[in-house]
Amino acid sequence: MSGRLVTAGLLGATAVALGAFGAHGLKDRLALIPEAAGWWQTATFYLLTHALAVGAIASPSAWPARLWSSGALIFAATLYAMALGAPRWLGAVTPLGGTLLIAGWLSLAWVARRR
Repeated sequence: MSGRLVTAGLLGATAVALGAFGAHGLKDRLALIPEAAGWWQTATFYLLTHALAVGAIASPSAWPARLWSSGALIFAATLYAMALGAPRWLGAVTPLGGTLLIAGWLSLAWVARRR
């Protein structure tokens, strides 16, 4: 469980720092691409939401937390990269992260059902 809390803390701190950095330090840069600010906000929201989920989970299985952590990182990283001007083909990778997030929630439901 302590490993999950470490992961949750790191994901949460990263989300808050990147959210603040996007809102203040990158404001002008994000304005250059019409969708960039929205991508940045979405990435930060999903990263922070799943940091909370990883920290709050009381499941005996580590799978939900593992899926959420990896999914949140992939999802957020691709959106952050595109917001900073990376090629738009990265948008094809973003749903992989979303799929892992969904799988994490389904995994939690499966574990809870079996209890």
